[in-house]
Amino acid sequence: MAPTTTGLSNESDITTPLLSFRQGRSADHNHNQNHSHNGDWTLSSSTRRLYISHFLSTCNSRVFEFGSVLYLASIFPGTLMPMSVYAVVRGASVILLSSLVGQHIDREDRLKVVRLSIVLQRLVVAASCGLFFTLAKLSDAIPGLRNAILALLVFMACIEKLASIMNLVSVERDWVVVIAGNDTTTLRSINSQMRRIDLVCKLFGPFLIGVLDGISTETAILVNLAMNCISVVIEYFSIAKVYHQVPELQRPKTTRSLTPEHNPERAQVKRWTLIMRAVKKSGKDLALYLRHPALMASLACALLYLTVLTFSGQMVTYLLAAGYTPLQVAATRTVSVTFEVLATWLAPWLIGRIGPVRAGLWFSSWQVICLTVGMYIFWKGEDEGLVSALGLVCGTILSRLGLWGFDLSTQLIVQDEVEEESRGAFSAVEASFQNVFEMCSYTMTVVLSSPDQFRWPATISVGATLCAWALYTRFVRKRRGHLIHWPACISHPEKRQRSTEDLLQEGIARRLRQGL
Repeated sequence: MAPTTTGLSNESDITTPLLSFRQGRSADHNHNQNHSHNGDWTLSSSTRRLYISHFLSTCNSRVFEFGSVLYLASIFPGTLMPMSVYAVVRGASVILLSSLVGQHIDREDRLKVVRLSIVLQRLVVAASCGLFFTLAKLSDAIPGLRNAILALLVFMACIEKLASIMNLVSVERDWVVVIAGNDTTTLRSINSQMRRIDLVCKLFGPFLIGVLDGISTETAILVNLAMNCISVVIEYFSIAKVYHQVPELQRPKTTRSLTPEHNPERAQVKRWTLIMRAVKKSGKDLALYLRHPALMASLACALLYLTVLTFSGQMVTYLLAAGYTPLQVAATRTVSVTFEVLATWLAPWLIGRIGPVRAGLWFSSWQVICLTVGMYIFWKGEDEGLVSALGLVCGTILSRLGLWGFDLSTQLIVQDEVEEESRGAFSAVEASFQNVFEMCSYTMTVVLSSPDQFRWPATISVGATLCAWALYTRFVRKRRGHLIHWPACISHPEKRQRSTEDLLQEGIARRLRQGL
């Protein structure tokens, strides 16, 4: 699913604002005037550039993420160990360092943070593509050299992942909220459009690099490198245009730096002192997260990253071993992403009618029901591989509607309730939990690596979904005081009793009047 990490972009209409932005010309005109800068800016023009930058960033991230798995599988055939080490170390780096990323986001200027994330991602991906290409050409090289290059690739992957989180947290958790202002309808609409971008990139990015890798690994690496180099210029200037158009983005944040900027003794501070300060700040960020009212909603969403029931490497490998052809796997993956995209339209509609808290409960319940039924069929027909796998596939596909609807609901809760000066820290800790659970999902398939053992990681994944549902249910109960709107006669038995007595008395009086 992750959902890690957490856990995952658009077509020709990606740059157009959603229809929900257009609540009437006069309303839009007034809203745009309130956000205008020098009289030449509108919400639509700003979000359009934001979508362009987000599309390019997400597309490159998805292509490289999936492509790196294909490159490693081609360079190191017959073993999952290089890919597992690559993924686990990358996830561990996020767990250890994402808090520092959050602190940097909260301290620094918004434009500097996003531009740094863009440049870092593109430089690291370009260097990684060069190393992958070298490895592909050095198939007969000595093992020591290949392992050294692999270690460099793992290091580059850690930097790329941290830069990706910096970009994601900055844009989705801070920029979007500031641009939308106090308009919750606009915020829901932008969130949904950003999620559509993520999902469409998730579908077409891996498909494109998979087709190219089928031609040759070297071709796929070179195309990956070219896409990365071309997009950096567009991303860099598009996001800057958004920043200069929206005055609210240019306002300094209220949080203070970890160390004073104009302290003359700063250069003399020992390295270990800075490290201790960073550790203390990380501890404070963790305490903030654990004490925050939105904790249970955020943690429930993070727990969904503990799953193998996504159409990624783990489940795809099982389906191929169960007898599915690559074309059938691609078709089921396409249907799954279609349901995820559908959730980006359904979720805003439902949230607009019943609010994000109740909508999250509905979506989470739907996900639990679909996965539970699918797992029941999977276990019931375990002697027939294709039939049992089909039940699991159908349950997983249908559950994606609930998964992404729940993700949007919890994201809106976090955006609304987390203070501006704490968004980076809160989201960074949340990303750490997501990566912890995602690493656990990888560890399960490393330990239980045989396709015949896949039912155990799948069952654990359903159990994690049930735990997430229970956690969010507790959040809803604590927030609203109840889970279900019962009719008055059920929720208040004394009223029901009085109503029954009144009906009896009225019936007796009517019969007396009629002379019965």
